[in-house]
Amino acid sequence: MQQKTTPEERLPTSEYVGYALGDTASNLFFQTFGIFLTYFYTDVWGLAPAVISTMFLTIRLLDAAADPLIGMMADRTQTRWGKFRPYLLWFALPYGIGGYLLFASPDLSQGGKLTYAYITYGFMMLAYSFINVPYSSMLGVISPSPRTRAVASSFRFVGAFGGGLLVSLFVRPLVQELGGGLNAAGKVTNELKGFQTTMAIFAVTSVALFLISFATTKERVTPPPGQKADAASEVKELLANFPWLMLLVAAIFSLTFIGLRNGTAIYYFKYVAGYDNQPWLTLGSLKLDRVTVFLSTGMLCQMLGSLCLSFFARIADKRIVSVFLTFGTAACYGTFYFIPKDSFGLQLALNALAAFCLGPTSALVWAMYADVADYGEWKFGRRSTGLVYAASLFALKTGTAIAGLMLPLLLAGYGYKANVDQTESSLLGIALTFSIFPAGFAALKGVMLWLYPLSKAKVEQIEVDLKARRDAATPATA
Repeated sequence: MQQKTTPEERLPTSEYVGYALGDTASNLFFQTFGIFLTYFYTDVWGLAPAVISTMFLTIRLLDAAADPLIGMMADRTQTRWGKFRPYLLWFALPYGIGGYLLFASPDLSQGGKLTYAYITYGFMMLAYSFINVPYSSMLGVISPSPRTRAVASSFRFVGAFGGGLLVSLFVRPLVQELGGGLNAAGKVTNELKGFQTTMAIFAVTSVALFLISFATTKERVTPPPGQKADAASEVKELLANFPWLMLLVAAIFSLTFIGLRNGTAIYYFKYVAGYDNQPWLTLGSLKLDRVTVFLSTGMLCQMLGSLCLSFFARIADKRIVSVFLTFGTAACYGTFYFIPKDSFGLQLALNALAAFCLGPTSALVWAMYADVADYGEWKFGRRSTGLVYAASLFALKTGTAIAGLMLPLLLAGYGYKANVDQTESSLLGIALTFSIFPAGFAALKGVMLWLYPLSKAKVEQIEVDLKARRDAATPATA
């Protein structure tokens, strides 16, 4: 029988919303990096794809290795605000500064530009880890109830995709407007300045949203009484946690296909589809070109999919729903390669379906990480929430590192040259990287989720067992 969330388990709506705003803050930059950063480096700032590929791989792998250390640090943090929340307060400002500096782009030589890119990208990724490892870990301690955590995860990803929607909807129009508008050739007059000013706005907004998230959330789950810190044992137990291993590999594949798809979008529409910067849709004073409409409708559909999470969770097991929807995303991406390149309506529809399938899958998987933390406490007698979520961020960084390595290498391998007419080979490479390659990685993610072993019944039994243990460990009061 389907269990329902009791009134005692539900969180105030303000807390669900406040927690979600933290991922809105994250995605103002994370989605911007995924969609625009490679393009900014190659077409706006003039760096070669090959050197960008090496930089992305180096920085992201080093940063990914730091995530478990940050997770163990957060697990050992003791403050009046809890273990994880204070990091939102401490690192909101460094995060905003780092995001702006990436696009500040001073006038330097090619060697100077590359050095600046290494330093600022490294700083930003470290700031991202210090705020997002604890932020993600909060999902595991915001409530002891799997159902409440699933609701919080649903809100979180509405917030995340809301941030992505703001990025996809406003970045290109803002860059055009703040960069002096379009010139006679239909290009932004000063695209560099447009990116700089836009990212300054996003920086201020992200800092404010993280502070709101800190102020409106609470931590309610604590480690078992008497738990002792033992880094070696924690890592050993994590590696023996088979459900976590399956989610780890699934997340790597997930971020790889998302990174490839998002990073190639602007190249696809600029060169393969041949769409220009001219407005295609006008909403009041907001003028949207086809690329902006395509990206923003995709993000909107991801939000709608996340809003349907409770419906999907009622009709089937989280694992089964995730597998089904992931293969649906893969099928849509693969089909995209075969539709006409100038059929914008069909492109919009297919992308909307893929995004709708992707939305609830992302929220479900992050809720499953909280189940994995419960499983670790149930099986090993130790709760390492920060380490579990840090390792999930390791997977995120690894997946984005793979995509960051592959995208520039694929572009270079197929003969891409910035801001010129492309060869047949380079057009083929862009089209494949936008469709078939992401579809393959999405299918691999679906396989890993199929192998994930925690069924709904098992998760509910773990919840009952852990509650009994905690009740038994709580001293009776007179």
